[in-house]
Amino acid sequence: MRKSDLFSLNTYTFFHLPSAWWSGVRVTRVDDLFSEVSLKYRWVNQNPFGSIFWAVQGMAAELSTAVFLMFNIRKSKQAVSMLVLNNQAVFNKKAKGLVKFHCTQGAEAADAVNKAIETGQAITLKLKSVGTDAFGDIVSEFEFEWSLKKKLS
Repeated sequence: MRKSDLFSLNTYTFFHLPSAWWSGVRVTRVDDLFSEVSLKYRWVNQNPFGSIFWAVQGMAAELSTAVFLMFNIRKSKQAVSMLVLNNQAVFNKKAKGLVKFHCTQGAEAADAVNKAIETGQAITLKLKSVGTDAFGDIVSEFEFEWSLKKKLS
């Protein structure tokens, strides 16, 4: 993805997900198979324990999965609704410094969007995001169950 596309995604977060933007959530890389969303520990996203608040980590993790869906829906030029039905998280270590959330399920996301468009039925899909710190240690892992459905004309 070009820098201008990343700028557009981050501008989108400013206007449509302001709490994520002000918390420091930034899309830093997206291609057909891989996405990366960065989050840096700051005063505005801290918890009382000296690390990044779990909900802010969740915003970054969710966005790392959602960008695939958003990108493929936009590319299809079809109206498709997206909804998180469920999510689970595991926290392994305090989130300090720079944390990067990665999702590697771009192909699965594209297939699900195409299937939702072709069938007109609600399609569910689980996408996983893993957050790692500067040392490469896993800080947290999130799994989001998404529902996709083509909107009626």
